[in-house]
Amino acid sequence: MASDAARGSGDDGQRSAPGEVTFVGFVLSLAHTAAVHFGDVADPVTGAPLPPNLPAAGQIIDILALLQTRTRGNLTAEERQLLEQLLDELRLRQAAGRTGVPAR
Repeated sequence: MASDAARGSGDDGQRSAPGEVTFVGFVLSLAHTAAVHFGDVADPVTGAPLPPNLPAAGQIIDILALLQTRTRGNLTAEERQLLEQLLDELRLRQAAGRTGVPAR
């Protein structure tokens, strides 16, 4: 979903301590939760695909949009770009889910 560079870095491009929550890590965690709600992740026990929950995916998108609005002017270029890319991608998925047409 996001670039490899964004996945491996901390808040501002610096390494973070193990277990430390960073803004990038938090945003990626929310994006993963959206992927689960879109049905992209299999049940860890059975291996069967989890059913999509589009309203829950939409709520995660709304949370990410809220973060984007409330943090405007306070993010690094990397954080801003990651958030924009994720929101664009997730909104496309959401629209495709409503119409039944796969995104991209």
